[in-house]
Amino acid sequence: MRKFERFEGLVAPLDRANVDTDLIIPKQFLKSIKRTGFGVNLFDELRYLDEGYPGQDTSKRPLNPDFVLNQARYAGTEVLLTRRNFGCGSSREHAPWALEDFGIKVVIAPSFADIFYNNAFKNGILLVVLDEEQVDRLFNEVEANEGYCLDIDLENQRVITPAGEILEFEVDEFRKHCLLEGLDDIGITLQDEDAIRDFEARHREQRPWLFRDTLKVG
Repeated sequence: MRKFERFEGLVAPLDRANVDTDLIIPKQFLKSIKRTGFGVNLFDELRYLDEGYPGQDTSKRPLNPDFVLNQARYAGTEVLLTRRNFGCGSSREHAPWALEDFGIKVVIAPSFADIFYNNAFKNGILLVVLDEEQVDRLFNEVEANEGYCLDIDLENQRVITPAGEILEFEVDEFRKHCLLEGLDDIGITLQDEDAIRDFEARHREQRPWLFRDTLKVG
């Protein structure tokens, strides 16, 4: 997982509440567990005018011109602005995989579903909770200003608007540490790699019979 660094990112507004994980990445695309390749099917039902299926050549599919992420002004979006209860529904980890693979680094909303919230942080996506009044104001500013970018400062837990307004947000210290250091669950475990190796060596020495390829009888 890459370290999360401060950046200015283009914002796209998804003006929709209760976006569930099946809308983020439909169930027919859940067969793979590679974590990559899901970006082309992010919001598949909203993004395309036909029905999607795994292995399809998405370059030939008809795009929905009304969907925000298909519009030229939002090409290269890294920050998604949306409404309450984003990520509700099933617990599929493919949802943050699809967002990350598309290029989304931050999602801003008044609230998130609990399981999605946990999965997103584990996959390097920062979720920022702001109150509904702040989110409403951001929607108005994004829609009124093409090329609207936000400065995302995780270390100081601030979102800074082009006008210099500072919007502070809360984040769990452990999740923040993991994002800043680029640590997923495997990375966290590998921090104790030397201790794990020492334990395995002692275990092998103390109980050698557990590590024999075959047991001799008689």
